[in-house]
Amino acid sequence: MNTTLSVEIKRQIENFTLDVAFNAPPGVTGIIGRSGAGKTMTLQAIAGLSRPESARITLGSDIFTDTGRNIFVGPEKRHIGYVFQEARLFPHVTVADNLDYGLARRGPDTPIPREEVIGLLGLRHLLDRRPHGLSGGEAQRVAIGRALLSAPRLLLMDEPLANLDIARRREVMPFLEALHEKLHLPIIFVSHNMEEVVRLADRVVVFDGGRVTAKGDMAEVLNRVDVQNLILGESGDDGLGTILNARVESHDDAENLTELAGNGFNLFVQRLPQPAGASVRLRLRARDVTIATAVPHGLSVQNVIEGNIEALEEAGKGQVDVSIRTREGETLLHALVTGRAARLLNLETGMPVWGLIKTVAIAGSASENRMTDLDR
Repeated sequence: MNTTLSVEIKRQIENFTLDVAFNAPPGVTGIIGRSGAGKTMTLQAIAGLSRPESARITLGSDIFTDTGRNIFVGPEKRHIGYVFQEARLFPHVTVADNLDYGLARRGPDTPIPREEVIGLLGLRHLLDRRPHGLSGGEAQRVAIGRALLSAPRLLLMDEPLANLDIARRREVMPFLEALHEKLHLPIIFVSHNMEEVVRLADRVVVFDGGRVTAKGDMAEVLNRVDVQNLILGESGDDGLGTILNARVESHDDAENLTELAGNGFNLFVQRLPQPAGASVRLRLRARDVTIATAVPHGLSVQNVIEGNIEALEEAGKGQVDVSIRTREGETLLHALVTGRAARLLNLETGMPVWGLIKTVAIAGSASENRMTDLDR
């Protein structure tokens, strides 16, 4: 059954023009861009909370909006789950009652069992509480549970972590990752934070000034320097990086290490919980990669990636981004060096180099199946 969301929207509000088009198949599609890029406006149109001047929005064979044919389905008939930045729970009733409200609004599809949602989101010990007694992270988990219990055909999440502090974000993120593994429906996850999108999304759509500037496979799009430069100023991130897909090769319990294998590289990281053969996703900061122009010897650094310089680009005052393509040609690694270092090493495109990465620089938190976050 085709459950792909197809979106074409044109809308004018004062001096701002929204003109976007993209598809979102089952799985997580991240929409990322700076504040004011049109992300929330797009979600409101998908949900039926606004009527653009020109739009065609479909989910599979069902038409939600088609201005050319004067079709507009009301939001209550679209059976869409919508999770906002604020939890928006009913304050006068318990968590259990808030969840049951979602059940009462369920769509025609078979709902996810209530007990399964409670277990998936870790809500059992919260059922008798009222919203005022919840932390921000707990309240957002309840809001997500309420949306899921309505048996949505499509789940929209509008920066659900934006109002949470770092501790609460870390609390909620594993539950969002579990949803990705469990649900087989289109999920639109809107954020201006690259870290969140890297951890959750399969595909990504980049917004800038009301337009789609890039879209496609998450790693391919977010590894682009121009995309990173567009996003990083607002994401709270601290520099360019490389997204790497890898698998768990083996564990060394005595040394508390895990060996990861990717296309053209092997890396040692601190022990991960995933079993051998599991897929992981890494984001390695460019500032944590050191470059050698000869085969390195006698170093404490255990991670060495061999390749050739593909590009040299200015990355701020006195800094150069060095793009290194692995010998197998599959992986592009970014390294950030000073302009002085680039001159002293006589770096140039095509030159063979070795990227050195400390194990401690790529040791971070790991989720159950999805990602090792190397940006901590």
